[in-house]
Amino acid sequence: MRAVHVAIVGAGPSGFFAAGSLLKHTDFDVHVDMLEMLPTPWGLVRSGVAPDHPKIKSVSAVFEKTAAHPRFRFFGNIEVGAKITAEELASRYDAVIYAVGAQSDKPLGIPGDQLSGCIAAVDVVGWYNANPTYQKVSVDLSGERAVVVGNGNVALDVARILGMDPESLHTTDIADRALDSLDHNAIREVVIIGRRGPLQATFTPLELREMGELPGVDVVVDPEDLADITDEQLAAAPKPTRTNIETLRKFSERPHTEGHRRVVFRFRTSPIELHSDSAGAGVVESITVGRNKLVEEDGYVVAHDTGERQTLPTHLVVRAIGYRGSRYPDCRSTPGAG
Repeated sequence: MRAVHVAIVGAGPSGFFAAGSLLKHTDFDVHVDMLEMLPTPWGLVRSGVAPDHPKIKSVSAVFEKTAAHPRFRFFGNIEVGAKITAEELASRYDAVIYAVGAQSDKPLGIPGDQLSGCIAAVDVVGWYNANPTYQKVSVDLSGERAVVVGNGNVALDVARILGMDPESLHTTDIADRALDSLDHNAIREVVIIGRRGPLQATFTPLELREMGELPGVDVVVDPEDLADITDEQLAAAPKPTRTNIETLRKFSERPHTEGHRRVVFRFRTSPIELHSDSAGAGVVESITVGRNKLVEEDGYVVAHDTGERQTLPTHLVVRAIGYRGSRYPDCRSTPGAG
C-alpha cells in the first residue's frame, strides 16, 4: 500500500477532523504531521470557548483519540511563514491542508476606532482563556459601562463574562490574570448593540437564555424593539430565531432590581464615532451610536441610518462583528476575507 504524507497546518477542530478522516483511509497508508503555532493543540476548543462552558470543551476527548494514532505526529511552536514557508511544506509532503481558521477581527471602520479601550473580541477571548498570544492584552474594567458591538455568540460570551459575578468563575479554567482583573471589575452595565433587529441576530437560543440566568444580573430589552415583529415574520423565521424572540419578550417583561448589574440589548443601533478622553491620552471616553430603520433590499434586510444619535459614556468598547482570515505567503486567499 502506498504511503502518503500529509501536513495539516492548524491544530483546531477542523484540523483534527481532517486528520481523523485521513487516518481512516483504506486505499492509502496516510501519515499526518500537524503543525501548530501555539505550544498546545485543540485551537478554539481550548482558547475560544468561554471558561464557564466546560461541557463544550470536553469535545477535545475526540481529538485525543486522533492524536494517539501511531501515524499521527504533532509539532507545536511552528509558525508557517516564519520558521518554514508554504513552498517548503509543499516540497516535503504529498499534500498540505491549511486549517488555520479566521484569526483576525473586522474593524469598526468609524472615527476613533483606533483609540485605546476599543478592543477586538478575539483579544478579550484570548485574554480570559490564557492564550499566550494575547497575554499582553489589557482590558480596562475601571468604568461602569462596557459596550459590546455585535449580535452573535461571541458578543454574548464577552458580555456575559464582563457582566457576571466573578465569583462564579473561580471554579473554571479562566486565566489567573483575567480573573484577578474581573475580581476588581467596576462595570455595572454591559450594552450589546446590533445594527439590525432581533430577527436578524445570529446568537443561539442557549446562549441567549443563559444570559437571563446570571445571578444578580438584570437583562434589559426595550419592548419597542419587539413590537413590530409580525406573526407572518415569525412563521417564516427559523425555529432558533422564534425561540430567541420568545426569550427576548420574556426578558422585556421582567422587573428590574435595584443594585443588580445590567445587560442591555439595543437593536437597530450602530456605532458612529468613538470619542477620546479630555486629557488627550487617546483613551475611549464615550461612544456615539445611531438609530437605524430596517429596509428590505433584494430579499435582504439592511440597516439604514435615521440620523438619530445618542452618546454613551464608556471606557471599554469591544468589537465582535466577525473575523477575517490571515493571508499566508505563497497561498491564495479570497479578496476582502483574508
